[in-house]
Amino acid sequence: MRVLMLSKACIVGIYQRKLEHIAAAGVELILAVPPSWRDERGEMPLERAYTAGYEMVVTPIQFNGNFHLHYYPELPALIRRTQPHIVHIDEEPYNAATWHALYAAQRSKAKTLFFSWQNIVRHYPPPFAWGERWTLNTVNTAIMGTEIAAQVWREKGYRGGYAVIPQFGTDADLFQPAPIRPQRPFTVGYIGRLVPEKGLAGLFHALKLLEGDWCLRLVGGGPDEATLRTLAAQLGITERVTFVGQVPSIEVPAQYHALDALVLPSLTQANWKEQFGRVLVEAMASGVPVIGSSSGAIPDVIGSAGIIYPEGDINALAQALATLRDDRARYDELQAAGRARVLAHFTHEQIAAATVAVYEGM
Repeated sequence: MRVLMLSKACIVGIYQRKLEHIAAAGVELILAVPPSWRDERGEMPLERAYTAGYEMVVTPIQFNGNFHLHYYPELPALIRRTQPHIVHIDEEPYNAATWHALYAAQRSKAKTLFFSWQNIVRHYPPPFAWGERWTLNTVNTAIMGTEIAAQVWREKGYRGGYAVIPQFGTDADLFQPAPIRPQRPFTVGYIGRLVPEKGLAGLFHALKLLEGDWCLRLVGGGPDEATLRTLAAQLGITERVTFVGQVPSIEVPAQYHALDALVLPSLTQANWKEQFGRVLVEAMASGVPVIGSSSGAIPDVIGSAGIIYPEGDINALAQALATLRDDRARYDELQAAGRARVLAHFTHEQIAAATVAVYEGM
């Protein structure tokens, strides 16, 4: 079985581990990936971390950074050359990249699937509404990142088959607990984009309420950095906050070893709510207890293996932080429960096996 996967997400090196597991299951896998992707953090170049067992083809991208309009002009030629049985379009159904890939796959008589995290029913103007409807009526099957995403697409008229599988798992060998927990101030961490919807201002205010010794590490970049630096100064916590900046994905596991807790304080917006929260899974695998808001998929990801608080409630967040800092038994319980939850549900091996099962079903 030959599968061509189109995925800009796979520029991230640690995500490529899933592809090795798919190839190891006997799939002749070809990855089409752009040389970089631009977003609010800047331009992220392709990382080559796990490339064994499959073919990686770097293909030019048009309108890089435009989520709705980008596409890959050389993809049709790649599909004609490789003649895949399946084209796995790792994109939402309302994007030009999806329509372009689906049309090219049809011309080569390949079967097709799309992937979606979309967890809010959103209605787009033409031509996006037309392209979305054509995709839903044309594609052979789909992979939804969550049950909520599946419900959204059923409501929007998708009647085909689907499987619920997160886009990527986590490498439980790469993300492991630190051998020892060093003596240090209680260190709270956030890893991800510095944007308003991630609720970081609320985290700053919650930490201001937390008496005693603590510090905060922010790993990542984005347009909110200047605003957050100003807020830290206004709250008088500048010396306790470290802005680490963006780091290559292969260096992220070490960042978790610098943390005692990870917080994902996302805030639901009119057009967005947390779609998964991959850092939660990475932190749990790394033996770092997690605290997440009630936004979107966060409660489903954490389950009972962390602390969930009502989004936007800074007092509840401050209390959750105090619990992890001051209650060692609770800390140890969540540390063990988080790691066990990842091993049970969120490894790359499990995600790859489920994905291969979809291919076989097609």
